[in-house]
Amino acid sequence: MPYLITLMSIILTSKRYLPRVVRDDCCLEGILAADALEYDHTATVECLASPHKPQYNGGIIRNPELNHGLDSWSSFGNSKVEHRHAEGNGFIVARGRNQSYDSISQKVYLRKDLLYTFSAWVQLSDGEIPIRAVLKTRTGFRHIGVVEAKSGCWSMIKGGITADSSGVAQLYFESVSHTSVEIWIDSVSLQPFTKDQWASHQRQNIQKNHKRKVQISVVDKGNNPVANATVSIVQNRLGFPFGSAINTNILNNPAYKNWFTPRFGVTVFEDELKWYSNEPTIGQEDYSSADALLAFAKQNLIQVRGHNVLWDDAKYQPAWVGSLTTSQLSDAVWRRHNSVLTRYKGQMIGWDVVNENIHFTFLEDKLGPDASGKFYAAANAIDATATMFLNEYNTIENPNDPKVTPSSYVNKIIQIQAAGGHNLGIGLESHFKISPDIAYVRSGIDVLGATGLPIWITELDVLGGPSQAQYLEQVLREFHSHPKINGIVLWAAWKPGGCFRMCLTDNNFNNLETGNVVDKLLREWGGLAVTTTGTTDSEGIIEVELFHGDYKVSVDGGRNDSSPSYVGLHETKANEIGEKSHWSLIV
Repeated sequence: MPYLITLMSIILTSKRYLPRVVRDDCCLEGILAADALEYDHTATVECLASPHKPQYNGGIIRNPELNHGLDSWSSFGNSKVEHRHAEGNGFIVARGRNQSYDSISQKVYLRKDLLYTFSAWVQLSDGEIPIRAVLKTRTGFRHIGVVEAKSGCWSMIKGGITADSSGVAQLYFESVSHTSVEIWIDSVSLQPFTKDQWASHQRQNIQKNHKRKVQISVVDKGNNPVANATVSIVQNRLGFPFGSAINTNILNNPAYKNWFTPRFGVTVFEDELKWYSNEPTIGQEDYSSADALLAFAKQNLIQVRGHNVLWDDAKYQPAWVGSLTTSQLSDAVWRRHNSVLTRYKGQMIGWDVVNENIHFTFLEDKLGPDASGKFYAAANAIDATATMFLNEYNTIENPNDPKVTPSSYVNKIIQIQAAGGHNLGIGLESHFKISPDIAYVRSGIDVLGATGLPIWITELDVLGGPSQAQYLEQVLREFHSHPKINGIVLWAAWKPGGCFRMCLTDNNFNNLETGNVVDKLLREWGGLAVTTTGTTDSEGIIEVELFHGDYKVSVDGGRNDSSPSYVGLHETKANEIGEKSHWSLIV
Protein backbone atom coordinates (compact mmCIF):
# COMPACT_ATOMS: atom_id res chain seq x y z
CA MET A 1 0.00 0.00 0.00
CA PRO A 2 1.44 3.42 -0.89
CA TYR A 3 1.98 6.01 1.80
CA LEU A 4 2.48 9.75 1.73
CA ILE A 5 5.65 10.98 3.42
CA THR A 6 5.84 14.62 4.47
CA LEU A 7 9.18 16.03 5.63
CA MET A 8 9.31 19.34 7.46
CA SER A 9 12.44 21.10 8.63
CA ILE A 10 12.90 22.17 12.23
CA ILE A 11 14.89 25.28 13.03
CA LEU A 12 18.24 24.39 14.57
CA THR A 13 19.17 26.11 17.78
CA SER A 14 22.44 25.98 19.64
CA LYS A 15 23.36 26.97 23.15
CA ARG A 16 25.02 30.36 23.38
CA TYR A 17 27.81 30.74 25.89
CA LEU A 18 28.69 33.97 27.63
CA PRO A 19 32.34 35.03 27.42
CA ARG A 20 34.56 34.12 30.33
CA VAL A 21 37.83 35.96 30.60
CA VAL A 22 41.19 34.51 31.59
CA ARG A 23 43.33 37.19 33.22
CA ASP A 24 45.96 35.30 35.15
CA ASP A 25 47.44 31.83 35.16
CA CYS A 26 46.12 31.35 38.70
CA CYS A 27 42.53 31.29 37.39
CA LEU A 28 43.22 29.27 34.24
CA GLU A 29 42.34 25.84 35.62
CA GLY A 30 38.82 26.81 36.64
CA ILE A 31 38.07 28.56 33.39
CA LEU A 32 39.32 25.74 31.17
CA ALA A 33 37.27 23.21 33.14
CA ALA A 34 34.11 25.19 32.45
CA ASP A 35 31.73 24.89 29.53
CA ALA A 36 33.23 25.75 26.17
CA LEU A 37 33.64 29.44 25.50
CA GLU A 38 32.19 30.13 22.07
CA TYR A 39 34.82 30.88 19.44
CA ASP A 40 34.65 34.28 17.75
CA HIS A 41 35.24 33.92 13.98
CA THR A 42 35.04 37.69 13.50
CA ALA A 43 37.76 39.29 11.39
CA THR A 44 37.93 42.31 9.14
CA VAL A 45 40.08 43.12 6.12
CA GLU A 46 39.09 46.78 6.11
CA CYS A 47 41.16 49.59 7.62
CA LEU A 48 38.88 51.40 10.08
CA ALA A 49 38.81 54.82 11.69
CA SER A 50 38.60 53.25 15.18
CA PRO A 51 39.62 49.83 16.47
CA HIS A 52 37.04 47.35 17.73
CA LYS A 53 36.93 46.27 21.35
CA PRO A 54 39.34 43.39 22.11
CA GLN A 55 37.91 39.94 21.50
CA TYR A 56 37.14 37.95 24.68
CA ASN A 57 37.77 41.16 26.64
CA GLY A 58 41.46 40.56 26.02
CA GLY A 59 41.67 36.95 27.25
CA ILE A 60 44.90 36.61 29.25
CA ILE A 61 46.22 40.01 28.10
CA ARG A 62 46.34 42.59 30.88
CA ASN A 63 45.28 46.16 30.12
CA PRO A 64 44.11 45.04 26.63
CA GLU A 65 42.40 48.31 25.66
CA LEU A 66 45.29 50.44 26.92
CA ASN A 67 42.92 52.38 29.16
CA HIS A 68 45.36 52.22 32.07
CA GLY A 69 48.40 53.82 30.54
CA LEU A 70 51.41 51.55 30.14
CA ASP A 71 50.34 49.16 32.90
CA SER A 72 51.62 45.61 32.07
CA TRP A 73 53.29 46.80 28.83
CA SER A 74 56.99 47.48 28.29
CA SER A 75 59.54 48.13 25.58
CA PHE A 76 60.90 45.27 23.46
CA GLY A 77 64.35 45.87 22.00
CA ASN A 78 65.43 49.50 22.05
CA SER A 79 62.20 51.27 21.20
CA LYS A 80 60.73 54.08 23.28
CA VAL A 81 57.19 53.35 24.44
CA GLU A 82 54.53 55.91 25.28
CA HIS A 83 50.78 56.06 25.87
CA ARG A 84 48.67 58.36 23.70
CA HIS A 85 45.04 59.41 23.28
CA ALA A 86 43.20 60.33 20.09
CA GLU A 87 39.47 61.00 19.87
CA GLY A 88 38.93 59.50 23.30
CA ASN A 89 40.81 56.30 22.52
CA GLY A 90 43.94 55.24 24.39
CA PHE A 91 46.68 53.27 22.66
CA ILE A 92 50.37 52.46 22.97
CA VAL A 93 53.11 53.65 20.62
CA ALA A 94 56.56 52.23 19.89
CA ARG A 95 58.81 54.98 18.52
CA GLY A 96 62.52 55.66 18.09
CA ARG A 97 62.87 52.26 16.47
CA ASN A 98 66.05 51.05 14.74
CA GLN A 99 65.47 47.30 14.41
CA SER A 100 62.50 45.43 12.97
CA TYR A 101 61.72 43.94 16.40
CA ASP A 102 61.87 47.21 18.35
CA SER A 103 58.31 47.51 19.66
CA ILE A 104 56.11 46.95 22.70
CA SER A 105 55.82 43.76 24.74
CA GLN A 106 53.82 41.96 27.40
CA LYS A 107 54.74 38.74 29.17
CA VAL A 108 52.13 35.98 29.17
CA TYR A 109 52.07 32.44 30.47
CA LEU A 110 51.41 29.71 27.90
CA ARG A 111 50.23 26.19 28.69
CA LYS A 112 51.45 23.31 26.51
CA ASP A 113 48.86 21.94 24.08
CA LEU A 114 46.39 24.78 24.62
CA LEU A 115 45.20 26.52 21.47
CA TYR A 116 45.36 30.32 21.52
CA THR A 117 43.52 32.75 19.28
CA PHE A 118 45.10 36.18 18.95
CA SER A 119 43.93 39.57 17.72
CA ALA A 120 45.15 43.16 17.88
CA TRP A 121 44.66 46.44 16.07
CA VAL A 122 47.61 48.23 14.47
CA GLN A 123 48.27 51.60 12.89
CA LEU A 124 51.45 53.20 11.53
CA SER A 125 52.69 56.77 11.74
CA ASP A 126 53.51 56.67 8.03
CA GLY A 127 53.34 54.42 4.98
CA GLU A 128 52.00 50.89 4.55
CA ILE A 129 53.98 47.79 5.59
CA PRO A 130 53.34 44.35 7.09
CA ILE A 131 53.33 44.21 10.90
CA ARG A 132 53.75 40.81 12.47
CA ALA A 133 52.81 39.60 15.95
CA VAL A 134 55.41 37.27 17.49
CA LEU A 135 55.63 35.19 20.64
CA LYS A 136 59.11 34.60 22.01
CA THR A 137 58.70 31.24 23.76
CA ARG A 138 60.98 28.74 25.45
CA THR A 139 61.30 26.84 22.17
CA GLY A 140 61.84 29.79 19.83
CA PHE A 141 60.11 32.62 18.02
CA ARG A 142 56.56 31.83 16.87
CA HIS A 143 54.88 33.98 14.21
CA ILE A 144 51.20 34.12 15.11
CA GLY A 145 49.68 36.69 12.74
CA VAL A 146 50.40 39.51 10.31
CA VAL A 147 48.56 42.38 8.65
CA GLU A 148 49.35 45.03 6.06
CA ALA A 149 49.15 48.03 8.40
CA LYS A 150 48.63 51.63 7.23
CA SER A 151 48.74 55.17 8.50
CA GLY A 152 45.51 57.01 9.19
CA CYS A 153 43.39 53.94 10.07
CA TRP A 154 43.40 50.79 12.19
CA SER A 155 43.99 47.30 10.77
CA MET A 156 43.17 44.04 12.55
CA ILE A 157 45.76 41.31 13.01
CA LYS A 158 44.17 37.94 13.64
CA GLY A 159 46.24 34.85 14.28
CA GLY A 160 46.71 31.82 16.44
CA ILE A 161 49.15 29.40 17.98
CA THR A 162 49.16 25.96 19.59
CA ALA A 163 51.59 26.09 22.50
CA ASP A 164 54.32 23.46 22.24
CA SER A 165 55.63 24.09 25.77
CA SER A 166 54.57 25.65 29.05
CA GLY A 167 56.19 28.77 30.43
CA VAL A 168 56.48 32.52 30.19
CA ALA A 169 56.48 34.00 26.68
CA GLN A 170 56.89 37.52 25.40
CA LEU A 171 54.38 38.95 22.96
CA TYR A 172 55.79 41.65 20.69
CA PHE A 173 55.32 43.16 17.23
CA GLU A 174 57.78 43.61 14.39
CA SER A 175 57.91 45.36 11.05
CA VAL A 176 59.21 43.54 8.00
CA SER A 177 60.81 46.78 6.75
CA HIS A 178 60.90 50.54 7.51
CA THR A 179 62.25 50.12 11.01
CA SER A 180 61.93 53.84 11.74
CA VAL A 181 58.14 53.95 11.46
CA GLU A 182 56.08 54.25 14.65
CA ILE A 183 53.89 51.24 15.50
CA TRP A 184 50.60 51.96 17.30
CA ILE A 185 48.82 49.10 19.09
CA ASP A 186 45.36 48.78 20.64
CA SER A 187 42.70 46.20 21.61
CA VAL A 188 44.97 43.18 22.11
CA SER A 189 43.60 39.72 22.91
CA LEU A 190 45.08 36.28 23.50
CA GLN A 191 42.46 33.67 24.43
CA PRO A 192 43.29 30.04 25.32
CA PHE A 193 41.15 26.99 24.59
CA THR A 194 41.58 23.34 25.49
CA LYS A 195 41.45 20.69 22.78
CA ASP A 196 38.02 19.65 24.06
CA GLN A 197 36.74 23.21 23.81
CA TRP A 198 38.19 23.48 20.30
CA ALA A 199 36.38 20.30 19.30
CA SER A 200 33.16 21.67 20.78
CA HIS A 201 33.46 24.69 18.44
CA GLN A 202 33.68 22.27 15.53
CA ARG A 203 30.59 20.40 16.69
CA GLN A 204 28.64 23.63 17.15
CA ASN A 205 29.56 24.83 13.66
CA ILE A 206 28.62 21.49 12.09
CA GLN A 207 25.30 21.51 13.91
CA LYS A 208 24.57 25.01 12.66
CA ASN A 209 25.87 24.80 9.09
CA HIS A 210 25.80 21.18 7.92
CA LYS A 211 22.91 19.43 9.68
CA ARG A 212 19.17 19.76 9.95
CA LYS A 213 16.42 18.14 11.93
CA VAL A 214 13.52 16.91 9.87
CA GLN A 215 10.16 15.38 10.62
CA ILE A 216 8.95 12.57 8.43
CA SER A 217 5.20 12.11 8.49
CA VAL A 218 3.82 8.89 7.01
CA VAL A 219 0.13 8.76 6.04
CA ASP A 220 -1.92 6.46 3.87
CA LYS A 221 -3.91 7.52 0.81
CA GLY A 222 -6.77 8.55 3.04
CA ASN A 223 -4.39 10.93 4.83
CA ASN A 224 -4.51 8.81 7.98
CA PRO A 225 -1.33 8.60 10.07
CA VAL A 226 0.51 5.29 9.85
CA ALA A 227 1.86 4.37 13.26
CA ASN A 228 4.73 1.91 13.83
CA ALA A 229 5.97 2.25 10.23
CA THR A 230 9.66 1.52 9.87
CA VAL A 231 11.49 4.34 8.07
CA SER A 232 15.00 3.78 6.68
CA ILE A 233 17.13 6.65 5.35
CA VAL A 234 20.34 6.18 3.38
CA GLN A 235 22.50 9.02 2.08
CA ASN A 236 23.15 8.87 -1.67
CA ARG A 237 25.50 11.83 -1.76
CA LEU A 238 26.91 14.23 0.81
CA GLY A 239 25.72 17.81 0.30
CA PHE A 240 29.10 19.26 1.31
CA PRO A 241 31.52 19.02 -1.67
CA PHE A 242 34.22 16.50 -0.73
CA GLY A 243 36.55 14.82 -3.17
CA SER A 244 39.98 13.83 -4.34
CA ALA A 245 42.24 14.31 -7.34
CA ILE A 246 42.41 11.69 -10.08
CA ASN A 247 44.58 10.92 -13.09
CA THR A 248 44.30 8.65 -16.11
CA ASN A 249 45.10 5.57 -13.99
CA ILE A 250 41.45 5.46 -12.99
CA LEU A 251 40.10 5.12 -16.53
CA ASN A 252 40.85 1.43 -17.10
CA ASN A 253 41.00 0.28 -13.51
CA PRO A 254 37.64 -1.06 -12.22
CA ALA A 255 38.98 -1.56 -8.70
CA TYR A 256 40.06 2.08 -8.51
CA LYS A 257 36.69 3.23 -9.89
CA ASN A 258 34.77 1.07 -7.42
CA TRP A 259 36.76 2.48 -4.54
CA PHE A 260 36.58 6.11 -5.66
CA THR A 261 32.99 6.67 -6.83
CA PRO A 262 31.08 5.85 -3.61
CA ARG A 263 33.24 8.26 -1.61
CA PHE A 264 33.68 11.44 -3.59
CA GLY A 265 31.40 13.95 -5.26
CA VAL A 266 34.01 16.31 -6.66
CA THR A 267 37.41 15.86 -8.31
CA VAL A 268 40.29 17.62 -10.00
CA PHE A 269 42.74 16.30 -12.59
CA GLU A 270 46.27 15.93 -11.28
CA ASP A 271 48.17 16.94 -14.44
CA GLU A 272 45.87 16.32 -17.39
CA LEU A 273 44.51 19.87 -17.66
CA LYS A 274 47.80 21.73 -17.25
CA TRP A 275 49.27 23.62 -20.17
CA TYR A 276 52.43 21.48 -20.42
CA SER A 277 50.19 18.39 -20.73
CA ASN A 278 47.81 19.89 -23.29
CA GLU A 279 50.39 21.51 -25.58
CA PRO A 280 53.74 19.71 -25.21
CA THR A 281 54.63 20.90 -28.71
CA ILE A 282 53.84 24.44 -29.73
CA GLY A 283 50.65 24.65 -31.75
CA GLN A 284 49.70 20.98 -31.21
CA GLU A 285 46.98 20.72 -28.57
CA ASP A 286 45.98 17.42 -27.00
CA TYR A 287 43.00 17.31 -24.63
CA SER A 288 42.31 13.59 -25.00
CA SER A 289 43.24 12.64 -21.42
CA ALA A 290 41.30 15.52 -19.93
CA ASP A 291 38.30 14.69 -22.12
CA ALA A 292 38.34 11.07 -20.94
CA LEU A 293 38.57 12.04 -17.27
CA LEU A 294 35.75 14.55 -17.68
CA ALA A 295 33.57 11.87 -19.30
CA PHE A 296 34.26 9.55 -16.36
CA ALA A 297 33.32 12.28 -13.88
CA LYS A 298 30.09 13.13 -15.70
CA GLN A 299 29.10 9.47 -15.92
CA ASN A 300 29.41 9.21 -12.15
CA LEU A 301 27.84 12.63 -11.35
CA ILE A 302 31.13 13.95 -10.00
CA GLN A 303 31.77 17.69 -10.24
CA VAL A 304 35.13 18.89 -11.58
CA ARG A 305 37.43 21.79 -10.69
CA GLY A 306 39.48 23.13 -13.60
CA HIS A 307 43.17 23.01 -12.65
CA ASN A 308 44.67 25.02 -14.16
CA VAL A 309 44.45 27.57 -16.96
CA LEU A 310 47.90 29.10 -16.41
CA TRP A 311 50.69 28.73 -13.86
CA ASP A 312 52.80 31.65 -12.67
CA ASP A 313 55.83 29.51 -11.79
CA ALA A 314 58.48 29.64 -14.55
CA LYS A 315 59.48 25.98 -14.08
CA TYR A 316 55.98 24.67 -14.86
CA GLN A 317 55.63 26.11 -18.36
CA PRO A 318 55.77 24.01 -21.54
CA ALA A 319 59.42 23.42 -22.44
CA TRP A 320 59.18 25.50 -25.61
CA VAL A 321 57.99 28.65 -23.83
CA GLY A 322 61.52 29.66 -22.81
CA SER A 323 62.58 30.39 -26.40
CA LEU A 324 59.71 32.80 -27.18
CA THR A 325 59.94 36.54 -27.50
CA THR A 326 57.65 38.65 -25.34
CA SER A 327 55.22 39.11 -28.22
CA GLN A 328 55.23 35.40 -29.05
CA LEU A 329 54.74 34.51 -25.39
CA SER A 330 51.75 36.83 -25.13
CA ASP A 331 50.15 35.22 -28.18
CA ALA A 332 50.81 31.71 -26.87
CA VAL A 333 49.50 32.46 -23.38
CA TRP A 334 46.28 34.03 -24.66
CA ARG A 335 45.78 31.16 -27.11
CA ARG A 336 46.11 28.68 -24.25
CA HIS A 337 43.82 30.72 -21.99
CA ASN A 338 41.04 31.01 -24.55
CA SER A 339 41.39 27.44 -25.83
CA VAL A 340 40.98 25.59 -22.53
CA LEU A 341 38.26 27.86 -21.18
CA THR A 342 36.22 27.72 -24.37
CA ARG A 343 36.56 23.94 -24.71
CA TYR A 344 35.27 23.25 -21.21
CA LYS A 345 32.93 26.21 -20.79
CA GLY A 346 30.02 25.36 -18.49
CA GLN A 347 31.53 22.03 -17.46
CA MET A 348 33.73 23.10 -14.53
CA ILE A 349 32.48 24.39 -11.18
CA GLY A 350 35.60 26.54 -10.87
CA TRP A 351 38.92 27.39 -12.49
CA ASP A 352 42.37 27.98 -11.02
CA VAL A 353 43.01 30.76 -13.51
CA VAL A 354 46.59 31.76 -12.67
CA ASN A 355 47.97 29.17 -10.29
CA GLU A 356 50.24 30.34 -7.44
CA ASN A 357 50.42 33.94 -8.61
CA ILE A 358 51.30 35.28 -5.16
CA HIS A 359 54.39 33.14 -4.72
CA PHE A 360 55.47 33.54 -8.35
CA THR A 361 55.38 36.27 -11.01
CA PHE A 362 56.47 34.69 -14.30
CA LEU A 363 53.57 36.14 -16.28
CA GLU A 364 53.75 39.53 -14.59
CA ASP A 365 57.48 39.75 -15.21
CA LYS A 366 57.00 38.95 -18.90
CA LEU A 367 53.66 40.58 -19.71
CA GLY A 368 53.21 43.36 -17.18
CA PRO A 369 52.14 43.78 -13.53
CA ASP A 370 48.42 43.58 -14.31
CA ALA A 371 48.68 40.30 -16.27
CA SER A 372 46.83 38.19 -13.70
CA GLY A 373 43.96 40.64 -13.48
CA LYS A 374 43.50 40.61 -17.25
CA PHE A 375 43.43 36.80 -17.36
CA TYR A 376 40.81 36.63 -14.60
CA ALA A 377 38.61 39.24 -16.27
CA ALA A 378 38.81 37.45 -19.62
CA ALA A 379 38.19 34.04 -18.04
CA ASN A 380 34.98 35.24 -16.46
CA ALA A 381 33.83 36.65 -19.78
CA ILE A 382 34.26 33.21 -21.39
CA ASP A 383 32.85 31.00 -18.61
CA ALA A 384 30.62 33.22 -16.50
CA THR A 385 29.06 30.40 -14.45
CA ALA A 386 32.33 29.15 -12.97
CA THR A 387 34.07 30.61 -9.94
CA MET A 388 37.52 31.99 -10.82
CA PHE A 389 39.97 30.91 -8.11
CA LEU A 390 43.29 32.09 -6.91
CA ASN A 391 45.18 29.03 -5.67
CA GLU A 392 48.11 29.11 -3.26
CA TYR A 393 50.09 27.09 -0.75
CA ASN A 394 51.45 27.94 2.72
CA THR A 395 48.77 30.54 3.46
CA ILE A 396 47.49 28.43 6.34
CA GLU A 397 50.08 25.63 6.38
CA ASN A 398 53.16 27.63 7.36
CA PRO A 399 53.09 30.89 9.37
CA ASN A 400 56.79 31.42 8.54
CA ASP A 401 56.25 31.96 4.80
CA PRO A 402 56.02 35.77 4.45
CA LYS A 403 55.00 35.71 0.78
CA VAL A 404 51.55 34.20 1.14
CA THR A 405 50.10 35.21 4.48
CA PRO A 406 46.33 35.66 4.69
CA SER A 407 46.97 39.42 4.54
CA SER A 408 49.03 39.22 1.34
CA TYR A 409 46.40 36.92 -0.18
CA VAL A 410 43.76 39.57 0.49
CA ASN A 411 45.96 42.20 -1.15
CA LYS A 412 46.30 40.05 -4.28
CA ILE A 413 42.52 39.66 -4.45
CA ILE A 414 42.11 43.43 -4.28
CA GLN A 415 44.69 43.86 -7.05
CA ILE A 416 42.91 41.38 -9.35
CA GLN A 417 39.52 42.94 -8.64
CA ALA A 418 40.92 46.37 -9.50
CA ALA A 419 42.07 44.99 -12.87
CA GLY A 420 38.59 43.72 -13.69
CA GLY A 421 38.59 40.21 -12.19
CA HIS A 422 35.33 39.24 -10.52
CA ASN A 423 33.36 36.19 -9.40
CA LEU A 424 36.55 35.22 -7.57
CA GLY A 425 37.21 32.35 -5.17
CA ILE A 426 39.95 31.56 -2.68
CA GLY A 427 41.84 28.29 -3.18
CA LEU A 428 43.94 27.03 -0.26
CA GLU A 429 46.12 24.15 -1.45
CA SER A 430 46.85 22.93 2.09
CA HIS A 431 50.01 20.89 1.49
CA PHE A 432 51.08 20.28 5.09
CA LYS A 433 54.79 19.54 5.16
CA ILE A 434 54.96 20.20 8.91
CA SER A 435 52.56 19.37 11.73
CA PRO A 436 49.48 21.56 11.33
CA ASP A 437 48.92 24.39 13.81
CA ILE A 438 45.13 24.21 13.94
CA ALA A 439 44.83 27.51 15.83
CA TYR A 440 46.74 29.31 13.08
CA VAL A 441 44.74 27.47 10.40
CA ARG A 442 41.41 28.60 11.85
CA SER A 443 42.46 32.22 12.24
CA GLY A 444 43.78 32.36 8.67
CA ILE A 445 40.47 31.11 7.30
CA ASP A 446 38.67 33.67 9.48
CA VAL A 447 40.68 36.46 7.84
CA LEU A 448 40.12 35.21 4.30
CA GLY A 449 36.45 34.60 5.07
CA ALA A 450 36.06 38.30 5.84
CA THR A 451 36.40 38.95 2.08
CA GLY A 452 33.03 37.29 1.52
CA LEU A 453 34.46 35.10 -1.25
CA PRO A 454 33.97 31.31 -1.40
CA ILE A 455 36.88 29.33 0.04
CA TRP A 456 37.88 25.82 -1.04
CA ILE A 457 40.58 23.50 0.23
CA THR A 458 41.94 22.46 -3.15
CA GLU A 459 44.95 20.10 -2.80
CA LEU A 460 44.98 18.74 0.73
CA ASP A 461 47.72 16.33 1.73
CA VAL A 462 49.94 15.70 4.74
CA LEU A 463 53.59 14.68 4.70
CA GLY A 464 54.21 10.99 5.36
CA GLY A 465 55.24 9.74 8.77
CA PRO A 466 53.83 8.03 11.85
CA SER A 467 51.40 10.92 12.52
CA GLN A 468 50.18 11.37 8.93
CA ALA A 469 46.70 9.92 9.52
CA GLN A 470 46.31 11.77 12.83
CA TYR A 471 47.21 15.10 11.22
CA LEU A 472 44.91 14.41 8.26
CA GLU A 473 41.99 13.85 10.61
CA GLN A 474 42.80 17.05 12.50
CA VAL A 475 42.77 19.25 9.43
CA LEU A 476 39.75 17.55 7.84
CA ARG A 477 37.71 18.12 10.99
CA GLU A 478 38.81 21.74 11.15
CA PHE A 479 38.10 22.42 7.48
CA HIS A 480 34.75 20.66 7.35
CA SER A 481 33.49 22.46 10.45
CA HIS A 482 34.67 25.96 9.54
CA PRO A 483 31.67 28.05 8.43
CA LYS A 484 33.63 29.72 5.61
CA ILE A 485 34.89 26.54 3.88
CA ASN A 486 32.74 25.59 0.89
CA GLY A 487 34.49 22.41 -0.29
CA ILE A 488 37.47 20.10 0.24
CA VAL A 489 39.54 18.24 -2.36
CA LEU A 490 42.33 15.84 -1.36
CA TRP A 491 45.53 15.69 -3.42
CA ALA A 492 45.69 11.89 -3.37
CA ALA A 493 45.47 10.66 -6.96
CA TRP A 494 46.65 7.04 -7.06
CA LYS A 495 49.64 5.94 -9.12
CA PRO A 496 51.20 2.47 -9.20
CA GLY A 497 54.57 3.94 -8.25
CA GLY A 498 53.21 6.05 -5.41
CA CYS A 499 51.18 9.20 -4.94
CA PHE A 500 52.48 12.78 -4.89
CA ARG A 501 52.73 12.88 -1.10
CA MET A 502 49.77 11.03 0.36
CA CYS A 503 47.97 7.87 -0.78
CA LEU A 504 44.65 6.70 0.61
CA THR A 505 44.98 3.05 -0.47
CA ASP A 506 47.59 0.49 -1.38
CA ASN A 507 47.89 -0.83 -4.94
CA ASN A 508 45.09 -3.34 -4.29
CA PHE A 509 42.80 -0.50 -3.15
CA ASN A 510 42.73 -1.58 0.43
CA ASN A 511 42.62 1.42 2.74
CA LEU A 512 45.77 2.77 4.30
CA GLU A 513 45.40 4.58 7.63
CA THR A 514 44.71 7.80 5.71
CA GLY A 515 41.93 6.06 3.80
CA ASN A 516 40.50 4.83 7.09
CA VAL A 517 40.35 8.43 8.27
CA VAL A 518 38.40 9.41 5.15
CA ASP A 519 35.94 6.54 5.66
CA LYS A 520 35.56 7.28 9.36
CA LEU A 521 34.60 10.89 8.64
CA LEU A 522 32.34 10.00 5.73
CA ARG A 523 30.41 7.66 8.02
CA GLU A 524 30.15 10.41 10.63
CA TRP A 525 28.76 12.67 7.92
CA GLY A 526 26.17 10.01 6.97
CA GLY A 527 27.95 8.60 3.92
CA LEU A 528 29.07 5.16 2.74
CA ALA A 529 25.52 3.76 2.90
CA VAL A 530 25.11 4.34 6.64
CA THR A 531 21.42 3.73 7.36
CA THR A 532 19.33 5.76 9.80
CA THR A 533 16.21 3.92 10.92
CA GLY A 534 13.29 4.63 13.20
CA THR A 535 9.64 3.94 13.81
CA THR A 536 6.79 6.41 13.42
CA ASP A 537 4.85 7.39 16.55
CA SER A 538 1.10 7.25 17.05
CA GLU A 539 0.72 10.30 14.80
CA GLY A 540 2.77 8.71 12.04
CA ILE A 541 5.78 10.97 12.65
CA ILE A 542 9.47 10.27 13.08
CA GLU A 543 12.04 12.99 13.76
CA VAL A 544 15.66 12.56 12.60
CA GLU A 545 18.75 14.71 12.25
CA LEU A 546 20.61 14.53 8.93
CA PHE A 547 23.60 16.07 7.26
CA HIS A 548 22.73 18.03 4.14
CA GLY A 549 22.72 15.65 1.20
CA ASP A 550 20.68 13.48 -1.15
CA TYR A 551 18.91 10.56 0.49
CA LYS A 552 16.88 7.43 -0.23
CA VAL A 553 13.91 6.96 2.07
CA SER A 554 12.19 3.58 2.38
CA VAL A 555 9.05 2.91 4.39
CA ASP A 556 7.63 -0.40 5.57
CA GLY A 557 4.20 0.16 7.04
CA GLY A 558 4.30 -2.96 9.13
CA ARG A 559 1.40 -4.55 7.22
CA ASN A 560 1.32 -7.75 5.28
CA ASP A 561 0.69 -5.96 1.96
CA SER A 562 3.45 -3.39 2.37
CA SER A 563 6.82 -3.32 0.72
CA PRO A 564 9.71 -0.81 0.83
CA SER A 565 9.77 1.99 -1.71
CA TYR A 566 12.52 4.51 -2.39
CA VAL A 567 12.48 8.27 -2.90
CA GLY A 568 15.04 11.00 -3.23
CA LEU A 569 15.29 13.47 -0.36
CA HIS A 570 17.20 16.54 -1.48
CA GLU A 571 19.10 18.69 0.98
CA THR A 572 17.94 22.04 2.23
CA LYS A 573 20.67 24.59 1.62
CA ALA A 574 22.62 25.80 4.64
CA ASN A 575 21.44 29.36 4.13
CA GLU A 576 17.83 28.20 4.44
CA ILE A 577 18.30 27.15 8.04
CA GLY A 578 15.87 29.25 9.99
CA GLU A 579 13.25 29.08 7.22
CA LYS A 580 10.55 26.43 7.12
CA SER A 581 10.65 23.99 4.24
CA HIS A 582 8.79 20.78 3.59
CA TRP A 583 8.59 17.94 1.12
CA SER A 584 5.59 15.82 0.21
CA LEU A 585 6.57 12.49 -1.29
CA ILE A 586 4.41 9.53 -2.28
CA VAL A 587 5.99 6.10 -1.89
